[in-house]
Amino acid sequence: MTHTRRNFIKHTGSFALGSLLMPSDLFGSVSSPNYGVQLYSFRDEMAKDAMGTLEQIASLGFKEIESARSGKGHYYGLSPIEMKQTCDGLGMKLTSGHVALDENFQKTMEEAVASGQEYLICSSMPSNGQTADNYKKVAEEFNKAGESCRQLGIKFGYHNHEYEFESENGQVLFDLLLDNTEPGLVHMELDLGWVIVAGKDPKDYFTRFPGRFPLWHLKDMDMAKKESTEFGKGGLDIRAMMALQEASGVKHIFIEQEEYASTPFESMQHNMKFLASL
Repeated sequence: MTHTRRNFIKHTGSFALGSLLMPSDLFGSVSSPNYGVQLYSFRDEMAKDAMGTLEQIASLGFKEIESARSGKGHYYGLSPIEMKQTCDGLGMKLTSGHVALDENFQKTMEEAVASGQEYLICSSMPSNGQTADNYKKVAEEFNKAGESCRQLGIKFGYHNHEYEFESENGQVLFDLLLDNTEPGLVHMELDLGWVIVAGKDPKDYFTRFPGRFPLWHLKDMDMAKKESTEFGKGGLDIRAMMALQEASGVKHIFIEQEEYASTPFESMQHNMKFLASL
């Protein structure tokens, strides 16, 4: 065991050992394959010790993983195959990854195929123009990216923030993006936390755009600070959202938290216990 790994395990505390021994006792049905975690939640830990951090994440009961771009690449210094093998060995599946739609997208797609993941999710607007014309242009780019991914046997998608819900001449830009992208080519990952911060209702989108949101980011938000917080401490009615799973057609739910009361692991332990209590 390396010095870094010893310090890492010591830092995460005894709760991680308990959950490693008895994840089903601690978290019950939350260990459903439909619950995953966005690795940006553990960005510092993943950068320091990717394999050790993945072990700790598995001990919390997670079954699916969504990666994110980092200074060490899409897989935190691991090769796509190493990432797949590590997750498989821990009983988790690398399902999705946050990437940029840029000049390196062909390589990004090839890496995703090698990793065995199903989705490539563009994590933010490729350009900064908050206009209807720009969103129509981006929609065309997304459709092309979706077709390129489809030809390789993977799926392309987009993850929202708050700014997509701005309007131009009464037209919500996110709605425009949905209207101008092909449902079979562009799969939306709805970040529920940013939806409510923008003053919108996720249920409204599930009703108006059925089947468009196979992925969620389940994230509670401190509405005053506009930053993420532990489940039950913010403005998202998580119980109500979970009751909408069937209606929305969601297939993969990734928990994400970017700010913490103490440490990422303690926050995620809280979040998993919260879900188990519903």
